[in-house]
Amino acid sequence: MKLEMRDQPGQLVAALQPISAVGGNIIAVIHQRETSTAAEVLDVQIVLELPEGRLEKLLELLREQGVSVVRIGEERLLYECTLIVIGHLMHTDLSDTVDRIDRTGSAEVTELSLAMPAISSPSSARIIIRSTTRAEMKKAIRLLREVAEQKDLLIIEPLEDG
Repeated sequence: MKLEMRDQPGQLVAALQPISAVGGNIIAVIHQRETSTAAEVLDVQIVLELPEGRLEKLLELLREQGVSVVRIGEERLLYECTLIVIGHLMHTDLSDTVDRIDRTGSAEVTELSLAMPAISSPSSARIIIRSTTRAEMKKAIRLLREVAEQKDLLIIEPLEDG
């Protein structure tokens, strides 16, 4: 499950308690709080096992705690690649760049961290792309290269395969 909750003390515990209440077994909790951001929402991924027929009750209990369930089920995007993009990202419409990858349907930008030193200076972004297959990851990176060429952006690619 992927959950969204308020970034306040005690919210993670409030999200985990309902899992125990319905007899669930928590296998892993993945949560990294970005100290540099002032986000009001916290994303948490939980890998869990539930007894048959308990999912609806769990969803009801999570809603009561103010926790939003963003995704349930098996992970669809299995391959991940991190790239750095440098240039005038905001002036060349960063949302368009992200949308072009997301529109493929088989790859998505799942994380983006942006640094903008000054309005007239180039910015840099760390972009994480996830895809359904290795071949789709290669297509997404090719697409990002094409966009970067059109927008005069520099891409720093990883040495390993996506």
